[in-house]
Amino acid sequence: MPNLLSDLFLSLAPRRALFGLLALALAALSAGCATAPQSDPLETVNRKVFSFNDGLDRAVLKPTATAYRKVVPDAVQTGVANFFDNLQTPWSSANLVLQGRVREGAASAARFGVNSTIGVLGVLDVATGWGLPARSEDFGLTLDTWGIGSGPFVVLPVLGPSNVRDALSLPVDSLGTPQISDVAVRNSLTATRIVSKRAGMLEMTKLLDQAALDKYAMVRDAHLKRRNRAAAALSADSHAETQGLIAPEEPAH
Repeated sequence: MPNLLSDLFLSLAPRRALFGLLALALAALSAGCATAPQSDPLETVNRKVFSFNDGLDRAVLKPTATAYRKVVPDAVQTGVANFFDNLQTPWSSANLVLQGRVREGAASAARFGVNSTIGVLGVLDVATGWGLPARSEDFGLTLDTWGIGSGPFVVLPVLGPSNVRDALSLPVDSLGTPQISDVAVRNSLTATRIVSKRAGMLEMTKLLDQAALDKYAMVRDAHLKRRNRAAAALSADSHAETQGLIAPEEPAH
């Protein structure tokens, strides 16, 4: 099951304990290779957790998302998805800066400003048409640029596919989630975001159910490839930006 409930988890988890665990684990990961491992040493446990998550998805999330898709007009669904994507833009901007991609971070911040004002709190995506495309960055990818290895593939209960580094980055990524003191409002927004995300993946998961001989293996491989591509693109963009910021040396005469 995709990573749909991380916001709820992060709003309930004790952050001090999680930050302590993160510091200890990253110290160990930093000694390892920065590339994702090809083996799956936790496969036995992962498959059991994956089965639990898949059952939860079929019993709760998928039916709810299907009803949402049928009842809510397409334009409203798009606006809801845009609104929640916009809320994460400042965190993506901060991570871009931490990765050394300063110009892209500034562009992401500008995107947030445009969509939050002219786009009516992000409901309308005006910025893309203005040459400010959406970028999704997280602290796990930032750690990749700092040489922290991904560690083994892991399936988290409820949260879905991840790796050790990304899982332990969740407490830091929680800083990018707007903090709302009213519990009822916070829970309502979290539930709406989860359903909106799941509704956007109904076609993909339908194809997965029809085509996959081994659903776990297909989800694992797709997740690892997606994260590896994101890390590779990040590295290339960082190199290009660095080259653009450093003026070429004058030839010796």
